[in-house]
Amino acid sequence: MARSPARGTIKEKAGFKAAEDVVALRKAIEGIGTTEKTLVEVLTGRSNAQRQLICKAYQEATLVDDLKGDTHGDFEDLLVALVTPPALFDCHEVIRAIKGPGTTEATLTEIFASRSNKQIKALSDAYLAETGRSMTHDLKSEVSGDYATTLLILAEGKRDESTNVDPAKAKADAKALYEAGEKKWGTDESKFIDILCHRSVPQLRQTLVEYKALSNKTLQESIEREMSGNLEDLLVAIVKCVKSVPAYLAERLFKSTKGVGTTESILTRIMVGRSEMDMLDIRAEFKKLFGCSLYSTIKVFADNLADW
Repeated sequence: MARSPARGTIKEKAGFKAAEDVVALRKAIEGIGTTEKTLVEVLTGRSNAQRQLICKAYQEATLVDDLKGDTHGDFEDLLVALVTPPALFDCHEVIRAIKGPGTTEATLTEIFASRSNKQIKALSDAYLAETGRSMTHDLKSEVSGDYATTLLILAEGKRDESTNVDPAKAKADAKALYEAGEKKWGTDESKFIDILCHRSVPQLRQTLVEYKALSNKTLQESIEREMSGNLEDLLVAIVKCVKSVPAYLAERLFKSTKGVGTTESILTRIMVGRSEMDMLDIRAEFKKLFGCSLYSTIKVFADNLADW
């Protein structure tokens, strides 16, 4: 599900010198008052790989510690996210979603529905290194029911990655889904979980076409009609990501600027996490879906926050 790096908005800086950036960052942090403009210009003008070289060259106290000591709130979270390796950043987001009172299922749903096998494997490795426990072990203790079953399959990162499409199999899967949902009294959730979590993305795209032809409804409409709660949200997210990960994340961004509560963390996670992957595609989908630019929407959101 990952896109080409060419679709990101942040590129490697030509003529990059980590030592020069370290001097600029230290000056911005250690002076009287922190020079936020310098922090933003340096950290958003380098690729994540280059930021890791800056962290390595920073020495003495770590750059993360200094950023935490001199900035605060959502700005601190954003800067720390920028200097964190992608897999470790995802790991921290999963930890934050499952620790403390209550579990933030929406965060887990977004991450595991939208990541590729490779990204999930890297996330799982980072989680083990960070906590000394397997990620699936901790997830099992925090989620339950069919939602847990679905999430844990995704967390294994073993989705079929074949690019071949078997039209006959797509028809058979569409029929199986129809008979497990719309056609029967009650719903066989296990059939939906099995097919949506294991088939390749190209294969599932064909299955969506076959399902619509068979039932006169989209699979998303059937899931929304037949299911509820966290399982519905996760299966719908999978279907949306099968169709287009950038469109799914554009919708998440839009809702985060219109909602209340922990919306800034969603903005940070998606804007930083996708900045070198497919942010150009997310921007295009955002404009197509909502008729306004992502830039202007975030600016209005930020201006409103400043007025509160």
